[in-house]
Amino acid sequence: MKPFDCCELVRHAYSQIGSAELGYIPQAISCAVKALNEIAADETVPQAQREKAAFACANLLISDFED
Repeated sequence: MKPFDCCELVRHAYSQIGSAELGYIPQAISCAVKALNEIAADETVPQAQREKAAFACANLLISDFED
């Protein structure tokens, strides 16, 4: 997936990281796993969204990618 394929909020954060307004995190996969886990655990988030986050998080944990 490319940045232009993402939603406006993601594109905005991408732009801010690229311009050094936000800090780049070298351990991006760990950051993503933590964020997805928080979404999956948040009972105020709709169940369908929690399940998507859990699925994505589990796939990252199983993948061959390492930080």
